[in-house]
Amino acid sequence: MTNDQPFVDLRKYDQSWFDRGRPSWYVLLWWFVQAIAFPLTPQPLNILRCALLRLFGARIGKGVLIRPTARFTYPWKVTIGNYSWIGDNVVLYSLDQIHIGEHCVISQKSYLCTGTHDLQDPAFGLKTASITIENGAWVAADCFVGPGVQIGANAVIGARSSVFTNMPSGQVCWGSPCRPKTARLKLDPSTTP
Repeated sequence: MTNDQPFVDLRKYDQSWFDRGRPSWYVLLWWFVQAIAFPLTPQPLNILRCALLRLFGARIGKGVLIRPTARFTYPWKVTIGNYSWIGDNVVLYSLDQIHIGEHCVISQKSYLCTGTHDLQDPAFGLKTASITIENGAWVAADCFVGPGVQIGANAVIGARSSVFTNMPSGQVCWGSPCRPKTARLKLDPSTTP
C-alpha cells in the first residue's frame, strides 16, 4: 500500500437530497417482493412478473417478456414498450428513468446503470441521468449501458460492450468503449425462406 492521501472523504458522502420516488417502507417492500416472488415464479408465469412490476408503478406494455432473474431497483422509474424482452440476470439500476421502446431485446447479464459519482467532488457526490433505448434496439449479452445514454432505434450493441455515449439509430456497435461499426441492414421479407 502507498501512503498517498485519498482524493475523497467518504465520511462526507450525503445523498439526503436524492428522491427515490417512494417512501422507504415502500422501497423495502418492493425489494422483498422482488427477492422472493421473481426467482420463484416459473418461466411461463411471465404475466405474474409483469403484473408485479405494474403493481409497483412500472409502465409495462403488452406482450413484454421478463425473465425471473431480472432485477429492477425502482420499478416506478421504468418504462418498457410493447413486445420487448428482458433477459436473465439483467439489472435495471433505475436511480433515474429507464425508457425501453417497443420490440427491444435486453439480453442476459446486461446492466443498465443510471447512477454514477462526481469524480471531482471530495464527497463523492451521486449523479444520475436517464437511459433511453429506442424501438427495435438489441443490447446483446453482458453489456454495460451508462447514465445519460440514448441508444437509437434499431441499433445493435454487440456482446460485452460498454456504452458511455449515445449510439446512432440503425447501426451495429460494439467495443469498450462502444463505437458504431456498420449499418444494420433491414431484411427484405420477400427474400427470406
